[in-house]
Amino acid sequence: MIYLQLFIEFFKTGLFAVGGGLATVPFLVTMAETTGWFTQAELTNMIAISESTPGPLGVNMATYVGFETAGPLGAVIASMGLIAPSIIVILIVAAFLQRFRSSKYVQYVFYGLRPASTGLVAAACWSVISISMLTFLPMGDSLLSIVLNWKLLLLAVILYFCTNHAKLKKLHPVVWIALSAVAGILFQL
Repeated sequence: MIYLQLFIEFFKTGLFAVGGGLATVPFLVTMAETTGWFTQAELTNMIAISESTPGPLGVNMATYVGFETAGPLGAVIASMGLIAPSIIVILIVAAFLQRFRSSKYVQYVFYGLRPASTGLVAAACWSVISISMLTFLPMGDSLLSIVLNWKLLLLAVILYFCTNHAKLKKLHPVVWIALSAVAGILFQL
């Protein structure tokens, strides 16, 4: 039963997460709340691991959740569930490619999907920022205090300037991953 549930949950995610790997994050937040397979804190670790490993971000996260939930077979089933909608859509589009290519309505649909995918990526960014950099503490009856993690904000600013410096842009990605690991260890101390 868990395998079917994994496939269905990730099929829904793959069907509606238009815009790439980060667009799956809002769906994973909802999945964490409804299924209890992982926590919000585990989601941030999942994003970090998925970003650090080769392959598409969404597929890496599906594989991670599937493995943690139901072992190696769960990893395969969750990944297949995520990519199945794309495969189906590609097969349908390929079958009708000549008719779709010249249709102005299809062009309008793809033009309309741009803001939707931008919104999904923005929601994913907000989820990552709010989970990693903000802590919401109750103050009273209905008031919340928001505490900003200044260490992570400082790290984000440093990384922004480092990745926009011409000489540092030429560094191999493995160097960035290693530096990120060292920064993560130092910031935990």
